[in-house]
Amino acid sequence: MAKRDNIIVGLDIGTTKICAIVGEKTRDGVEIIGIGTHPSKGLRKGVVVNIESTVESIKKAVEEAELMAGCEINKVYCGIAGGHIKAFNSHGVIAIKNREITQADIDRVIEAAQAVVIPPDREVIHVIPQEYIVDDQEGIQEPLGMIGIRLEVKVHIVTAAVTSAQNIVKCANKAGLDVSDIALQQIASSEAVLNPDEKEIGVVLVDIGGGTTDIALYHGGTIKYTTVISLGGNQVTGDISVGLRTTANEAEKLKREYGCAMTAMVSRDDNFEVQSVGGHKSRSVSRYMLCEIVEPRIEEIFQLVKREIVKSGYESFISSGVVLTGGTAAMNGIVELAEQVFSLPVRRGLPIGITGLIDVVKSPMYSTGVGLVLYGGKNVETMQFQKGNDTTLFNKLTSRMKGWMKEFF
Repeated sequence: MAKRDNIIVGLDIGTTKICAIVGEKTRDGVEIIGIGTHPSKGLRKGVVVNIESTVESIKKAVEEAELMAGCEINKVYCGIAGGHIKAFNSHGVIAIKNREITQADIDRVIEAAQAVVIPPDREVIHVIPQEYIVDDQEGIQEPLGMIGIRLEVKVHIVTAAVTSAQNIVKCANKAGLDVSDIALQQIASSEAVLNPDEKEIGVVLVDIGGGTTDIALYHGGTIKYTTVISLGGNQVTGDISVGLRTTANEAEKLKREYGCAMTAMVSRDDNFEVQSVGGHKSRSVSRYMLCEIVEPRIEEIFQLVKREIVKSGYESFISSGVVLTGGTAAMNGIVELAEQVFSLPVRRGLPIGITGLIDVVKSPMYSTGVGLVLYGGKNVETMQFQKGNDTTLFNKLTSRMKGWMKEFF
């Protein structure tokens, strides 16, 4: 297959699926030209627990994407998630040497904001400037060239367990891929499903994946709060498996075909067949009964999200409401239930801002993959994690983290 320099590939390494999405950078933006998916076998709650199984799943997803796109894939942008992700806001202040703010001053103030104690087993993966303050003038997004004496910056710092980041890179490397960059999954998803107006007046992105629910809160055009809840669609599947006494695979199938997050939207007379465990005869079960199992778990996830919104301190600043995305967000009734819990406008987030295979990726389950492609199109590659160099992987991670300071600005 031919190599093409303008190709950007997003690799969403999720708990339930591995998804590779191929985009081609054009004058008008990004055109989606290929997609490959494969069930994920080696992750639990967003964290790699089996290297070999994950590598095999990545290979198969990439092969499928290569076939559709008609090109060879050797570099990818990877997403990272999991309960190990921790984020906080920080503040830095410096004096400006020559009164006119230079790029060196901006670098110094961001470095000052990073001067916080981080445990040795954790690493910074994002330092996102929220706003700059020049001599008490707030709300500045680009201070370069301005005149002032004192420069401050507010930043959002995201950290991850070093080993989790290393394992993601190692899996990609063993699958024959170089990693151009790693991005927090909800930040990637935000690139794909949120518009600038929503980010400006305040919005919460809730990305409900298989193993985790990822939250990103925006206000004033910048990210204010991120967190991860270790509950997702797999817990719903598990509840169905236990409640209907069937296998996990059958439970997942039933969830996709008949699942609904609100019992009020389902008829009690609507029945379907359930395969029993151990070769017993299949049984007829009411769809209402299935929804009675699904609704409490989805509501629990939303209540935990609501608690995090209150914890963030931005509860009164999310005027545009909540955007649901991720595979579980495709379920019937989930938007209506979310509106009840949050008492806010809620919509289902689908990938936007792309051309090409729009109909193929027009689903919440592809938001992170498409977002990684868009993220890759916006960010210049500062470091690559070359395959076959596991011994220097930690040094590569550390070097690359230093280049992440100017993201989004």
